Amino acid sequence: MNHYLGIDIGTFESKGVIVDADGRVVASASRSHKMLVPQPGWAEHRPRQDWWGDFTFICKKMLAESGVAPESIRAVATSAIGPCMLPVDEKGEALCNAALYGVDTRSAREIEELDAAIGRERILERCGNALTSQSVGPKILWLRKNRPDIFRKAAKIVTSTTYLVQKLTGECVIDHYSAANFSPLYLLDRQGWSTELSSDIIEIERLPKVMWATDIAGHVTAAAARATGLAKGTPVTVGTIDAAAEAVSVGVVNAGDMMVMYGSTIFTIMLSRKRIEDARLWYAPWLVPNVHASMAGLATSGTLTHWFRDTTARELDRGAAFAALAKEAEASPPGANGLVMLPYFSGERTPIHDADAKGAVFGLNLTHGRGDLYRALLEGIAYGTNHIVDTYREIGTVPKKLLAVGGGTKNRVWLQATSDVSGMAQTVCEKTIGASYGDAFLAALAVGDVARKDIFSWNSEDRRIVPDKKTRATYRKRYRVFRELYDRNRDLMAELP
Repeated sequence: MNHYLGIDIGTFESKGVIVDADGRVVASASRSHKMLVPQPGWAEHRPRQDWWGDFTFICKKMLAESGVAPESIRAVATSAIGPCMLPVDEKGEALCNAALYGVDTRSAREIEELDAAIGRERILERCGNALTSQSVGPKILWLRKNRPDIFRKAAKIVTSTTYLVQKLTGECVIDHYSAANFSPLYLLDRQGWSTELSSDIIEIERLPKVMWATDIAGHVTAAAARATGLAKGTPVTVGTIDAAAEAVSVGVVNAGDMMVMYGSTIFTIMLSRKRIEDARLWYAPWLVPNVHASMAGLATSGTLTHWFRDTTARELDRGAAFAALAKEAEASPPGANGLVMLPYFSGERTPIHDADAKGAVFGLNLTHGRGDLYRALLEGIAYGTNHIVDTYREIGTVPKKLLAVGGGTKNRVWLQATSDVSGMAQTVCEKTIGASYGDAFLAALAVGDVARKDIFSWNSEDRRIVPDKKTRATYRKRYRVFRELYDRNRDLMAELP
Protein backbone atom coordinates (compact mmCIF):
# COMPACT_ATOMS: atom_id res chain seq x y z
CA MET A 1 0.00 0.00 0.00
CA ASN A 2 1.11 3.54 -0.71
CA HIS A 3 1.99 5.80 2.22
CA TYR A 4 2.73 9.51 2.61
CA LEU A 5 4.92 11.09 5.27
CA GLY A 6 4.45 14.56 6.70
CA ILE A 7 6.50 16.29 9.38
CA ASP A 8 5.90 19.76 10.80
CA ILE A 9 8.30 21.77 12.96
CA GLY A 10 6.42 24.04 15.35
CA THR A 11 7.42 26.72 17.82
CA PHE A 12 7.59 24.35 20.79
CA GLU A 13 6.95 20.92 19.31
CA SER A 14 7.50 18.97 16.12
CA LYS A 15 4.98 16.37 14.92
CA GLY A 16 4.96 13.76 12.23
CA VAL A 17 2.53 11.28 10.67
CA ILE A 18 2.58 8.47 8.17
CA VAL A 19 -0.76 8.22 6.37
CA ASP A 20 -2.12 5.51 4.08
CA ALA A 21 -3.93 6.01 0.78
CA ASP A 22 -7.30 6.43 2.54
CA GLY A 23 -6.03 9.14 4.87
CA ARG A 24 -5.74 6.88 7.92
CA VAL A 25 -2.88 7.69 10.27
CA VAL A 26 -0.75 4.57 10.66
CA ALA A 27 2.07 6.18 12.65
CA SER A 28 2.68 9.38 14.56
CA ALA A 29 5.40 10.85 16.73
CA SER A 30 6.35 14.15 18.30
CA ARG A 31 9.26 15.84 20.02
CA SER A 32 9.46 19.01 22.09
CA HIS A 33 11.99 21.82 21.90
CA LYS A 34 12.33 25.32 23.27
CA MET A 35 11.97 28.77 21.82
CA LEU A 36 15.01 30.79 22.86
CA VAL A 37 14.50 34.39 23.96
CA PRO A 38 18.06 35.74 24.39
CA GLN A 39 16.71 39.25 24.97
CA PRO A 40 13.34 41.01 24.87
CA GLY A 41 11.92 41.12 21.36
CA TRP A 42 14.07 38.27 20.06
CA ALA A 43 12.86 34.72 19.38
CA GLU A 44 15.16 32.00 18.05
CA HIS A 45 15.55 28.31 17.28
CA ARG A 46 18.67 26.18 16.84
CA PRO A 47 18.22 24.71 13.32
CA ARG A 48 20.46 21.67 13.64
CA GLN A 49 18.94 20.55 16.95
CA ASP A 50 15.40 21.91 16.83
CA TRP A 51 14.61 21.44 13.13
CA TRP A 52 16.79 18.75 11.57
CA GLY A 53 17.27 16.93 14.88
CA ASP A 54 13.51 16.73 15.39
CA PHE A 55 12.91 15.70 11.78
CA THR A 56 15.35 12.80 11.84
CA PHE A 57 14.20 11.62 15.29
CA ILE A 58 10.52 11.62 14.33
CA CYS A 59 11.13 10.03 10.96
CA LYS A 60 13.15 7.14 12.38
CA LYS A 61 10.73 6.62 15.26
CA MET A 62 7.67 6.38 13.02
CA LEU A 63 9.31 3.99 10.57
CA ALA A 64 10.62 1.77 13.35
CA GLU A 65 7.41 1.58 15.36
CA SER A 66 4.97 1.26 12.45
CA GLY A 67 6.80 -1.34 10.40
CA VAL A 68 6.00 0.70 7.27
CA ALA A 69 8.56 -0.08 4.58
CA PRO A 70 10.46 3.06 3.56
CA GLU A 71 10.00 2.02 -0.08
CA SER A 72 6.20 2.27 0.30
CA ILE A 73 6.38 5.99 1.06
CA ARG A 74 5.41 7.68 -2.19
CA ALA A 75 6.44 11.17 -1.14
CA VAL A 76 7.56 13.32 1.79
CA ALA A 77 6.34 16.81 2.61
CA THR A 78 7.46 19.06 5.41
CA SER A 79 6.32 22.35 6.87
CA ALA A 80 7.73 24.53 9.60
CA ILE A 81 7.29 27.77 11.45
CA GLY A 82 7.70 30.74 9.27
CA PRO A 83 8.72 33.00 7.92
CA CYS A 84 12.15 32.69 9.55
CA MET A 85 15.51 34.25 8.72
CA LEU A 86 18.50 31.92 8.69
CA PRO A 87 21.91 32.42 7.05
CA VAL A 88 23.49 29.19 5.82
CA ASP A 89 26.82 28.31 4.23
CA GLU A 90 27.38 26.63 0.84
CA LYS A 91 26.54 23.22 2.34
CA GLY A 92 23.29 24.48 3.83
CA GLU A 93 24.61 24.48 7.39
CA ALA A 94 23.32 27.15 9.76
CA LEU A 95 25.74 29.96 10.60
CA CYS A 96 23.79 31.07 13.70
CA ASN A 97 20.42 30.60 15.36
CA ALA A 98 17.35 31.34 13.24
CA ALA A 99 15.33 34.50 13.87
CA LEU A 100 11.71 33.38 14.03
CA TYR A 101 8.55 34.79 12.49
CA GLY A 102 6.61 37.87 13.67
CA VAL A 103 7.13 37.15 17.36
CA ASP A 104 10.76 38.22 16.77
CA THR A 105 10.67 42.02 16.61
CA ARG A 106 14.39 42.83 16.37
CA SER A 107 14.07 44.59 13.01
CA ALA A 108 11.77 47.48 14.04
CA ARG A 109 14.39 50.08 13.13
CA GLU A 110 15.07 48.49 9.75
CA ILE A 111 11.34 48.51 8.99
CA GLU A 112 11.26 52.26 9.63
CA GLU A 113 14.29 52.80 7.40
CA LEU A 114 12.85 50.79 4.51
CA ASP A 115 9.43 52.41 4.82
CA ALA A 116 11.07 55.84 4.63
CA ALA A 117 13.30 54.91 1.71
CA ILE A 118 10.74 53.08 -0.42
CA GLY A 119 7.35 54.35 0.78
CA ARG A 120 4.71 52.33 2.59
CA GLU A 121 2.11 52.61 -0.15
CA ARG A 122 4.57 51.45 -2.80
CA ILE A 123 5.61 48.46 -0.70
CA LEU A 124 1.99 47.45 -0.15
CA GLU A 125 1.16 47.85 -3.84
CA ARG A 126 4.15 45.88 -5.17
CA CYS A 127 4.55 43.28 -2.42
CA GLY A 128 1.00 42.87 -1.15
CA ASN A 129 2.18 43.38 2.41
CA ALA A 130 3.20 46.25 4.61
CA LEU A 131 6.53 45.75 6.36
CA THR A 132 5.96 44.28 9.82
CA SER A 133 7.78 42.03 12.28
CA GLN A 134 6.60 39.16 10.04
CA SER A 135 8.68 40.43 7.12
CA VAL A 136 12.00 38.70 6.41
CA GLY A 137 13.53 41.50 4.33
CA PRO A 138 14.08 43.85 7.29
CA LYS A 139 15.57 40.98 9.32
CA ILE A 140 18.09 40.28 6.57
CA LEU A 141 18.97 43.97 6.64
CA TRP A 142 19.32 43.74 10.43
CA LEU A 143 21.75 40.82 9.96
CA ARG A 144 23.75 42.77 7.38
CA LYS A 145 24.09 45.77 9.70
CA ASN A 146 24.54 44.03 13.06
CA ARG A 147 26.27 40.74 12.21
CA PRO A 148 28.35 41.66 9.13
CA ASP A 149 30.74 38.70 9.52
CA ILE A 150 27.89 36.19 9.41
CA PHE A 151 26.20 38.04 6.56
CA ARG A 152 29.36 37.91 4.44
CA LYS A 153 29.77 34.17 5.07
CA ALA A 154 26.17 33.38 4.14
CA ALA A 155 25.80 31.64 0.79
CA LYS A 156 22.02 31.84 1.15
CA ILE A 157 19.42 33.32 3.47
CA VAL A 158 16.66 30.75 3.95
CA THR A 159 13.58 30.00 5.99
CA SER A 160 12.85 26.91 8.08
CA THR A 161 11.24 24.72 5.42
CA THR A 162 13.96 25.58 2.92
CA TYR A 163 16.56 24.43 5.43
CA LEU A 164 14.85 21.07 5.92
CA VAL A 165 14.28 20.42 2.22
CA GLN A 166 17.91 21.26 1.50
CA LYS A 167 19.04 18.78 4.16
CA LEU A 168 16.83 16.13 2.53
CA THR A 169 17.56 16.80 -1.14
CA GLY A 170 20.46 19.21 -1.50
CA GLU A 171 18.13 21.65 -3.29
CA CYS A 172 17.63 25.20 -1.97
CA VAL A 173 14.02 26.11 -2.74
CA ILE A 174 11.09 28.04 -1.27
CA ASP A 175 7.38 28.11 -2.11
CA HIS A 176 5.60 31.27 -3.30
CA TYR A 177 3.47 31.42 -0.14
CA SER A 178 6.59 31.60 2.04
CA ALA A 179 8.54 33.84 -0.34
CA ALA A 180 5.81 36.49 -0.24
CA ASN A 181 6.81 37.09 3.39
CA PHE A 182 10.28 38.25 2.29
CA SER A 183 9.00 41.77 1.52
CA PRO A 184 10.30 43.97 -0.03
CA LEU A 185 12.24 41.34 -2.01
CA TYR A 186 9.28 39.40 -3.51
CA LEU A 187 7.14 41.28 -6.05
CA LEU A 188 3.62 40.16 -6.89
CA ASP A 189 3.64 41.15 -10.56
CA ARG A 190 6.79 39.09 -11.13
CA GLN A 191 5.91 36.32 -8.67
CA GLY A 192 9.58 36.22 -7.83
CA TRP A 193 12.59 37.95 -6.33
CA SER A 194 13.63 41.48 -7.22
CA THR A 195 15.92 44.19 -5.84
CA GLU A 196 13.90 46.88 -7.61
CA LEU A 197 12.53 48.32 -4.36
CA SER A 198 15.77 48.01 -2.41
CA SER A 199 19.25 46.98 -3.52
CA ASP A 200 20.67 47.44 -0.03
CA ILE A 201 19.35 44.22 1.55
CA ILE A 202 20.80 41.25 -0.34
CA GLU A 203 21.54 39.98 -3.84
CA ILE A 204 18.75 37.80 -5.21
CA GLU A 205 21.30 35.10 -6.09
CA ARG A 206 21.62 34.49 -2.35
CA LEU A 207 17.91 33.64 -1.99
CA PRO A 208 16.28 30.22 -2.62
CA LYS A 209 14.70 29.24 -5.93
CA VAL A 210 10.94 29.99 -5.89
CA MET A 211 8.54 27.14 -6.75
CA TRP A 212 4.99 26.05 -5.88
CA ALA A 213 4.46 24.16 -2.62
CA THR A 214 3.31 20.96 -4.32
CA ASP A 215 6.18 20.88 -6.81
CA ILE A 216 8.78 18.18 -6.28
CA ALA A 217 11.92 19.91 -5.02
CA GLY A 218 14.15 16.87 -5.34
CA HIS A 219 14.71 13.42 -3.93
CA VAL A 220 16.12 12.03 -0.71
CA THR A 221 19.90 11.84 -0.95
CA ALA A 222 22.01 8.95 0.29
CA ALA A 223 23.18 11.01 3.29
CA ALA A 224 19.61 12.02 4.15
CA ALA A 225 18.47 8.42 3.80
CA ARG A 226 21.04 7.33 6.38
CA ALA A 227 19.99 10.14 8.74
CA THR A 228 16.23 9.59 8.45
CA GLY A 229 15.64 5.96 7.52
CA LEU A 230 13.83 7.02 4.33
CA ALA A 231 14.56 5.31 1.05
CA LYS A 232 17.07 7.05 -1.19
CA GLY A 233 15.29 8.68 -4.13
CA THR A 234 11.97 9.31 -2.34
CA PRO A 235 10.32 12.46 -3.79
CA VAL A 236 10.28 15.51 -1.51
CA THR A 237 7.92 18.43 -2.06
CA VAL A 238 8.94 22.09 -1.84
CA GLY A 239 6.93 22.37 1.39
CA THR A 240 5.47 25.44 3.03
CA ILE A 241 4.82 27.31 6.27
CA ASP A 242 3.10 25.33 9.02
CA ALA A 243 -0.08 27.42 9.05
CA ALA A 244 -0.71 26.78 5.36
CA ALA A 245 -0.33 23.03 5.81
CA GLU A 246 -2.63 23.24 8.81
CA ALA A 247 -5.28 24.97 6.69
CA VAL A 248 -5.02 22.21 4.12
CA SER A 249 -5.50 19.59 6.84
CA VAL A 250 -9.02 20.80 7.70
CA GLY A 251 -10.30 21.49 4.20
CA VAL A 252 -9.65 25.17 3.57
CA VAL A 253 -10.37 24.89 -0.13
CA ASN A 254 -13.03 27.40 -1.19
CA ALA A 255 -13.10 31.20 -1.32
CA GLY A 256 -14.35 32.51 2.04
CA ASP A 257 -13.02 29.55 4.01
CA MET A 258 -10.96 30.71 6.99
CA MET A 259 -8.76 28.56 9.18
CA VAL A 260 -8.33 29.58 12.80
CA MET A 261 -5.23 27.82 14.10
CA TYR A 262 -5.09 27.48 17.88
CA GLY A 263 -1.38 26.99 18.31
CA SER A 264 1.57 28.81 19.81
CA THR A 265 0.00 31.79 18.12
CA ILE A 266 -3.46 32.29 16.70
CA PHE A 267 -3.05 32.32 12.96
CA THR A 268 -5.78 32.74 10.37
CA ILE A 269 -5.80 32.11 6.64
CA MET A 270 -8.70 33.00 4.35
CA LEU A 271 -8.83 32.07 0.68
CA SER A 272 -10.26 34.45 -1.91
CA ARG A 273 -10.76 34.72 -5.66
CA LYS A 274 -9.08 38.11 -5.76
CA ARG A 275 -6.19 39.61 -3.85
CA ILE A 276 -7.17 41.34 -0.59
CA GLU A 277 -5.08 44.47 -0.09
CA ASP A 278 -5.00 45.94 3.41
CA ALA A 279 -1.92 47.03 5.36
CA ARG A 280 -3.28 45.47 8.55
CA LEU A 281 -3.32 41.99 7.01
CA TRP A 282 -0.80 39.82 5.16
CA TYR A 283 -1.10 38.54 1.63
CA ALA A 284 0.46 35.70 -0.32
CA PRO A 285 -0.22 33.59 -3.38
CA TRP A 286 -1.69 30.31 -2.15
CA LEU A 287 0.01 26.92 -2.47
CA VAL A 288 -1.23 26.45 -6.02
CA PRO A 289 -1.50 28.97 -8.88
CA ASN A 290 -4.44 31.37 -9.27
CA VAL A 291 -5.66 31.21 -5.65
CA HIS A 292 -5.14 34.06 -3.18
CA ALA A 293 -4.62 33.92 0.58
CA SER A 294 -5.05 36.59 3.21
CA MET A 295 -3.49 36.01 6.62
CA ALA A 296 -3.45 37.43 10.11
CA GLY A 297 -1.92 36.32 13.38
CA LEU A 298 -1.52 37.20 17.02
CA ALA A 299 1.96 37.27 18.56
CA THR A 300 1.25 35.13 21.62
CA SER A 301 -1.55 32.63 22.18
CA GLY A 302 -0.56 29.08 23.08
CA THR A 303 2.77 30.59 24.08
CA LEU A 304 0.88 32.67 26.63
CA THR A 305 -0.86 29.61 28.10
CA HIS A 306 2.58 28.00 28.53
CA TRP A 307 3.82 31.13 30.28
CA PHE A 308 0.79 31.13 32.59
CA ARG A 309 1.23 27.46 33.48
CA ASP A 310 4.93 27.84 34.19
CA THR A 311 4.43 31.02 36.19
CA THR A 312 1.29 30.35 38.24
CA ALA A 313 0.85 26.57 38.33
CA ARG A 314 4.24 25.19 39.26
CA GLU A 315 2.73 23.00 41.96
CA LEU A 316 0.63 21.11 39.40
CA ASP A 317 1.88 18.05 37.57
CA ARG A 318 3.22 19.41 34.28
CA GLY A 319 1.43 16.83 32.18
CA ALA A 320 -1.95 17.50 33.79
CA ALA A 321 -1.60 21.22 34.45
CA PHE A 322 -3.52 22.46 31.41
CA ALA A 323 -6.50 20.22 32.17
CA ALA A 324 -6.56 21.46 35.77
CA LEU A 325 -6.30 25.09 34.70
CA ALA A 326 -9.11 24.58 32.18
CA LYS A 327 -11.40 23.33 34.96
CA GLU A 328 -10.57 26.40 37.04
CA ALA A 329 -11.34 28.63 34.05
CA GLU A 330 -14.68 26.87 33.51
CA ALA A 331 -15.62 27.67 37.10
CA SER A 332 -15.19 31.37 36.33
CA PRO A 333 -18.18 32.87 34.45
CA PRO A 334 -18.00 34.39 30.96
CA GLY A 335 -16.34 37.77 31.40
CA ALA A 336 -13.96 36.38 34.04
CA ASN A 337 -15.67 38.23 36.91
CA GLY A 338 -14.79 41.59 35.40
CA LEU A 339 -11.22 40.93 34.25
CA VAL A 340 -9.92 41.91 30.82
CA MET A 341 -6.46 40.90 29.63
CA LEU A 342 -4.40 42.29 26.77
CA PRO A 343 -2.40 39.34 25.37
CA TYR A 344 0.38 41.52 23.96
CA PHE A 345 3.19 39.80 25.85
CA SER A 346 5.55 39.94 22.88
CA GLY A 347 4.22 43.02 21.12
CA GLU A 348 1.41 42.32 18.68
CA ARG A 349 1.14 41.39 15.06
CA THR A 350 -2.13 41.86 13.21
CA PRO A 351 -4.05 44.01 13.02
CA ILE A 352 -2.21 46.63 15.13
CA HIS A 353 1.39 45.72 14.17
CA ASP A 354 2.88 47.25 17.29
CA ALA A 355 6.17 45.86 18.58
CA ASP A 356 5.82 48.11 21.65
CA ALA A 357 2.40 46.78 22.70
CA LYS A 358 2.44 45.34 26.23
CA GLY A 359 0.42 42.75 28.08
CA ALA A 360 -1.97 43.90 30.79
CA VAL A 361 -4.54 42.58 33.25
CA PHE A 362 -7.28 45.10 33.95
CA GLY A 363 -9.96 45.04 36.66
CA LEU A 364 -8.19 43.07 39.41
CA ASN A 365 -9.56 42.99 42.95
CA LEU A 366 -9.04 40.82 46.02
CA THR A 367 -11.79 38.36 45.07
CA HIS A 368 -10.10 37.16 41.89
CA GLY A 369 -8.35 33.81 41.74
CA ARG A 370 -6.21 31.87 39.32
CA GLY A 371 -9.24 30.55 37.43
CA ASP A 372 -10.43 34.10 36.73
CA LEU A 373 -6.98 35.06 35.49
CA TYR A 374 -6.74 32.04 33.20
CA ARG A 375 -10.21 32.62 31.81
CA ALA A 376 -9.33 36.29 31.23
CA LEU A 377 -6.21 35.16 29.38
CA LEU A 378 -8.20 32.86 27.09
CA GLU A 379 -10.85 35.51 26.54
CA GLY A 380 -8.15 38.09 25.80
CA ILE A 381 -6.88 35.87 22.99
CA ALA A 382 -10.50 35.51 21.79
CA TYR A 383 -10.85 39.32 21.75
CA GLY A 384 -7.63 39.57 19.74
CA THR A 385 -8.97 36.98 17.29
CA ASN A 386 -12.21 38.92 16.95
CA HIS A 387 -10.18 42.06 16.24
CA ILE A 388 -8.88 40.19 13.18
CA VAL A 389 -12.40 39.13 12.14
CA ASP A 390 -13.59 42.73 12.61
CA THR A 391 -10.81 43.91 10.30
CA TYR A 392 -12.16 41.65 7.55
CA ARG A 393 -15.66 42.95 8.25
CA GLU A 394 -14.45 46.54 7.86
CA ILE A 395 -13.08 45.86 4.38
CA GLY A 396 -16.18 43.94 3.31
CA THR A 397 -14.74 40.42 3.14
CA VAL A 398 -16.44 38.59 5.98
CA PRO A 399 -15.33 34.95 6.31
CA LYS A 400 -18.04 32.48 5.27
CA LYS A 401 -16.77 29.53 7.29
CA LEU A 402 -14.40 29.20 10.24
CA LEU A 403 -12.48 25.94 10.53
CA ALA A 404 -10.73 25.49 13.87
CA VAL A 405 -7.60 23.38 14.22
CA GLY A 406 -4.66 22.91 16.55
CA GLY A 407 -4.01 21.89 20.13
CA GLY A 408 -6.11 24.73 21.52
CA THR A 409 -9.29 23.13 20.16
CA LYS A 410 -9.13 20.79 23.14
CA ASN A 411 -9.75 23.77 25.43
CA ARG A 412 -13.54 24.24 25.55
CA VAL A 413 -13.40 27.65 27.24
CA TRP A 414 -11.03 29.06 24.62
CA LEU A 415 -12.98 27.61 21.69
CA GLN A 416 -16.40 28.70 22.98
CA ALA A 417 -15.20 32.18 23.91
CA THR A 418 -13.89 32.70 20.38
CA SER A 419 -17.30 31.83 18.88
CA ASP A 420 -19.18 33.85 21.50
CA VAL A 421 -17.07 36.98 21.02
CA SER A 422 -17.07 36.82 17.21
CA GLY A 423 -20.66 35.64 16.86
CA MET A 424 -19.48 33.00 14.36
CA ALA A 425 -19.78 29.25 14.50
CA GLN A 426 -16.63 27.14 14.12
CA THR A 427 -16.22 23.74 12.53
CA VAL A 428 -13.88 21.19 14.08
CA CYS A 429 -12.88 18.21 11.93
CA GLU A 430 -12.40 14.63 13.10
CA LYS A 431 -8.64 14.91 12.86
CA THR A 432 -7.11 17.95 14.53
CA ILE A 433 -3.54 16.72 14.14
CA GLY A 434 -2.68 19.84 12.21
CA ALA A 435 0.11 20.70 9.82
CA SER A 436 1.81 17.30 9.66
CA TYR A 437 -1.45 15.76 8.43
CA GLY A 438 -1.79 18.54 5.88
CA ASP A 439 1.79 17.81 4.82
CA ALA A 440 0.93 14.16 4.20
CA PHE A 441 -2.02 15.22 2.02
CA LEU A 442 0.18 17.68 0.11
CA ALA A 443 2.68 14.87 -0.48
CA ALA A 444 -0.10 12.75 -2.00
CA LEU A 445 -1.27 15.73 -4.04
CA ALA A 446 2.24 16.38 -5.35
CA VAL A 447 2.56 12.90 -6.86
CA GLY A 448 -0.96 12.97 -8.31
CA ASP A 449 -2.57 10.39 -6.02
CA VAL A 450 -5.33 12.75 -4.77
CA ALA A 451 -7.21 15.88 -5.85
CA ARG A 452 -7.68 18.94 -3.59
CA LYS A 453 -11.31 18.02 -2.84
CA ASP A 454 -10.26 14.61 -1.53
CA ILE A 455 -9.30 16.20 1.79
CA PHE A 456 -13.00 16.04 2.72
CA SER A 457 -12.92 12.23 2.57
CA TRP A 458 -9.62 12.15 4.43
CA ASN A 459 -10.87 14.44 7.22
CA SER A 460 -14.61 14.98 7.68
CA GLU A 461 -16.49 17.37 10.00
CA ASP A 462 -16.80 16.26 13.63
CA ARG A 463 -18.64 19.07 15.45
CA ARG A 464 -19.64 22.73 15.36
CA ILE A 465 -19.13 25.33 18.08
CA VAL A 466 -22.17 27.62 18.05
CA PRO A 467 -22.19 31.09 19.69
CA ASP A 468 -24.08 31.27 22.99
CA LYS A 469 -26.53 34.17 22.74
CA LYS A 470 -26.66 34.48 26.54
CA THR A 471 -23.06 35.74 26.67
CA ARG A 472 -23.40 38.27 23.85
CA ALA A 473 -24.02 41.36 25.99
CA THR A 474 -21.21 40.50 28.41
CA TYR A 475 -18.65 39.91 25.69
CA ARG A 476 -19.70 42.95 23.68
CA LYS A 477 -18.98 45.14 26.70
CA ARG A 478 -15.69 43.42 27.54
CA TYR A 479 -14.56 43.62 23.92
CA ARG A 480 -15.13 47.39 23.89
CA VAL A 481 -13.01 47.69 27.04
CA PHE A 482 -10.35 45.48 25.41
CA ARG A 483 -10.10 47.74 22.38
CA GLU A 484 -10.05 50.96 24.39
CA LEU A 485 -7.44 49.66 26.83
CA TYR A 486 -4.93 49.47 24.02
CA ASP A 487 -5.98 52.68 22.30
CA ARG A 488 -5.77 54.72 25.52
CA ASN A 489 -2.45 53.22 26.67
CA ARG A 490 -0.55 52.79 23.41
CA ASP A 491 1.71 55.80 24.01
CA LEU A 492 2.49 54.71 27.58
CA MET A 493 3.35 51.21 26.37
CA ALA A 494 5.96 52.65 24.03
CA GLU A 495 7.68 54.36 26.96
CA LEU A 496 8.41 51.04 28.68
CA PRO A 497 11.35 48.83 27.67
